[in-house]
Amino acid sequence: MSRICDITGKKAMVGNNVSHALNRTKRKFKVNLIKKRFYIPEEDKWITLRVSTRALKNINKLGVSAVLKQARLDGHLTK
Repeated sequence: MSRICDITGKKAMVGNNVSHALNRTKRKFKVNLIKKRFYIPEEDKWITLRVSTRALKNINKLGVSAVLKQARLDGHLTK
């Protein structure tokens, strides 16, 4: 299973480690993902999502129903 956020679609980025001597080696910037269960009162069920911490802040701010609706419109959530 790849490390991609279910809500925002965020995934790992590639960059460089740069030493003091300006030597460059490849590295990955991984996404901070959390596996979390959410209750959806409209559907009266629980769902489990792998969300980034940024998506979790959006869910706390806007509500899980609004964020899921937007994720479906953006094409990130297929469930």
